[in-house]
Amino acid sequence: MSQDGYRRILHIDVDAFFASVEQRDFPELRGKPIAVGLNAVRGVVASASYEARKFGVRSAMPSSQALKLCPDLIFVKGRMEEYKKISQEIFSIFARYTDIIEPVSIDEAFLDVTDVYEKYTYAMEIAKLIRKNVREEVGLVVSAGVSYNKFLAKIASDWRKPDGLCVIHPDRAAAFIDRLPVKAIWGVGPVTQKKMESLGIRTGKDLREQDISFLNQQFGKAGISFYNFARGIDNREVTTSRIRKQVSAEVTFSHDEGNLQKLEEALEGIVDRLITRLEKNNFSGTSLTLKVRFHNFKTITRSETTDRILADKPHILELAKKLLENVDRGGQTVRLLGVSIGNRVEEENPETLLPLSIGEQTELPL
Repeated sequence: MSQDGYRRILHIDVDAFFASVEQRDFPELRGKPIAVGLNAVRGVVASASYEARKFGVRSAMPSSQALKLCPDLIFVKGRMEEYKKISQEIFSIFARYTDIIEPVSIDEAFLDVTDVYEKYTYAMEIAKLIRKNVREEVGLVVSAGVSYNKFLAKIASDWRKPDGLCVIHPDRAAAFIDRLPVKAIWGVGPVTQKKMESLGIRTGKDLREQDISFLNQQFGKAGISFYNFARGIDNREVTTSRIRKQVSAEVTFSHDEGNLQKLEEALEGIVDRLITRLEKNNFSGTSLTLKVRFHNFKTITRSETTDRILADKPHILELAKKLLENVDRGGQTVRLLGVSIGNRVEEENPETLLPLSIGEQTELPL
């Protein structure tokens, strides 16, 4: 907890994730109403671009209904493996700022930055950096909400979508909640919304004016949550059971780079940051992965697993350079370069592998 007694919670959500990936990768789809899903009798929209949402097209909507709302809707077959890969890239950006990450889905997460926000002056600055990193390195847009609990951070991220950033300060939370329609309150679905409105509860202010016994009587245990949410109270912590599987560092060039020597020079700085993060996270691993993103956002990876822990700069840098030299760039320029260490070695069994010393020489099969 911070000195003022408040936590700093971020909610980050990728805008129209699947649809945005398709528009990023296929320029002919940009600016057009598209739906990721199957155009069939029993088809369902998995994701809709914001151009399609203007017509009322939404995720989980039957494809037939979506076409009635938007006759020019373009259906695109989903690429789940690609979405998973991009999700991992985005979550690796989150991990630069905090280890307390609670995934909500493939395209959204809560981050608790209470212990680190002061290094950036404000939690909002971390949200700005994440938005900038994702835009420049992944080519996608995210919306971010910042507040002192999960309930308000989630509402804040939805408030100015797409491409939004909203901060709900503790001093302004009550006034903010009062203006909300009840459907924006966490846990209020269509059925509950209808019931609330039949009871004259249409806004957050209306909800706050109800006593806890009445809400408990009408909505059971959920009534207690509604009572607290209407008052800006949410004590749920950001929790994560994820075990870090890799540690990475990367750089996005200000101008696409095609010179191999300059790319190798950039690797040295990347490896320096990687080693710092390995030490910070007490992480040891035996596999190295090189990530190369070209000017058109096409991304490839090349990996090598060794029989020793990758711990020192000369060894990591040598291996990364050899992987880079073996990449067939075909004359393409590079937008992003990254290196990660994976295949984690658990602390309870460290004797299985020995770290290389700085001066030790080894042949690296490639």
